[in-house]
Amino acid sequence: AALALLGGSVAALVVWKWLGRKMIQKKMEEARRTRDEGMKKMARAVQQFREQVPSVQTDAILSLPLLELTGRLQEGSLSPRTVLYTYLEKALEVTQQTNCLRHFIPECEEQLQEIQRHKEKGLLYGIPVSIKDHIGHKGHLATCGLVRCLGTLVEEDSVLVKVLKRQGAIPFAMTNVPQSLFSYDCSNPIFGRTLNPLNPQKSPGGSSGGEGALIAGGGSVLGIGSDVAGSIRLPSSFCGLCGLKPTAERLRRVGWCLAHPSAQCGFLLWSHPVPCAVGPMARDVDSLALCMKALLCQEMFQLDPTVPPIPFNEQVYSSSSPLRVGYYDTDGYFPLPPCMRRAVQETRRALQAAGHQLVRFSPPRIPYVMTELFLKAFYADGGRAWLDVFTGDIVDPGLKSQVNSCKMPRLVKKLLALLLKPLVTIPPLLKDVAVISTCRSVKEVWNHHHQIQVYRSQFITRWKELQLDVVLCPVLGPAFTTGYPGKLLTAISSTMLYNVLNFPAGVVPVSSVTEADEEELKLYQGCCDDPWDRRLKQAVSGAVGLPVAVQCVALPWQEELCLRFMKEVETLSRDK
Repeated sequence: AALALLGGSVAALVVWKWLGRKMIQKKMEEARRTRDEGMKKMARAVQQFREQVPSVQTDAILSLPLLELTGRLQEGSLSPRTVLYTYLEKALEVTQQTNCLRHFIPECEEQLQEIQRHKEKGLLYGIPVSIKDHIGHKGHLATCGLVRCLGTLVEEDSVLVKVLKRQGAIPFAMTNVPQSLFSYDCSNPIFGRTLNPLNPQKSPGGSSGGEGALIAGGGSVLGIGSDVAGSIRLPSSFCGLCGLKPTAERLRRVGWCLAHPSAQCGFLLWSHPVPCAVGPMARDVDSLALCMKALLCQEMFQLDPTVPPIPFNEQVYSSSSPLRVGYYDTDGYFPLPPCMRRAVQETRRALQAAGHQLVRFSPPRIPYVMTELFLKAFYADGGRAWLDVFTGDIVDPGLKSQVNSCKMPRLVKKLLALLLKPLVTIPPLLKDVAVISTCRSVKEVWNHHHQIQVYRSQFITRWKELQLDVVLCPVLGPAFTTGYPGKLLTAISSTMLYNVLNFPAGVVPVSSVTEADEEELKLYQGCCDDPWDRRLKQAVSGAVGLPVAVQCVALPWQEELCLRFMKEVETLSRDK
């Protein structure tokens, strides 16, 4: 009888799990069907516009930099309607190639009518803007790639969307993201994998990967992403774009609708001492500056009192005075491919030749920052809060190794750490999330917060001692082959450092991978020639012609100086 009861219970459990999985599949299929119907609706609208206005010079409009495009729209030589439908058509083409869009925003046609009723034209008048999946837009989903978020529509525009609209912008598309946003690849079980438009074998990066792919493919002129470990800067690096991660509080939380289920991901990103930042992505630095100038307005400060009322300082951005620039081409934790170090050295020489003062700078204790400060912030509870967001969901293949690591019992993790230790030449270089220590008490959590503040203070002291204005340093790249970001979580040390420090940091493309770089890569051994170093080598191989970028950094609240430095780097790279 006991065996029969046990057998019945097991059978019931199997059936219950099967039914649950069928329900998940049904929800995902419905979400995909809704997306596809939205695409078809937009395609019909574009076709209708094409029939009404057959003589549009599409390529000429798409090639205009944002500043020129805004000028043409402000003076009236281009109409917002023409620009919107031109970008809608191009976005449809790009997403067919890359799967970068999660959804079109049909209300863009209403916003088109609305801006023409305004007495004053905002700074972004008539500009189509794409936004990352989780940035709240009224009447739409904010999914974070999770099934649990599919049933609830956002009830009102987030502050960021409200301000964009007030400045005359037209949000027209929401872009794809990796599941839970905790990845620098771009894939989720609902909407699938996004590809890099420059090479479909490569990832666009993440978590703002849909934005990266859409803008790099020419389907958007300005996008909004978010960054907690490089999620704006890595897609910018992989896709050859400019991207800015501001000081987190400069545009604090303005993308999130905190009453929505997706806010659980937001809670994970905002409630620990390494904060998430919202920022712009575009094809050039002037576009980023214009976006920041538009967002940092009275409307923003009134709608969100937690945003400090500091308008954009045009004088700092426009300055041409020589800069004192700290630089390094490796952080001593995860040595980057030869082309990324070459980019820093070439940029250093160009800056020096242009009259700037260059000073060697070494960021202190990166292995400690990576394992004890950054990763411990995310996995302080052993990853349990993060695992909760996957309840009733299918885990994306790219996240399975991280999820499985978090599910391991603490004793198993300790044993694994002992077994892995002989593979690592330098003990602090623990490159697997399975061996990250957790905070075992509230006192340890508070101590961890304190350690981050102490490190920030020490870093700023070193910066001040050298009297630096800005820092030039590498960024992870070139674009990884799809699937590899999930196997190399700890390769993001170059970007994560400035999330821990909460410094503004931006990425500028300056070169491309050469045949010589590819040959030199064959000799790459990383730090220890360990399995992670060899994996990195595999991830970036076959990248000839893909963009190579550098990272530009300033002290907190100095976004304008960071952008001014980025502009200088951009100008010098184009003059080569």
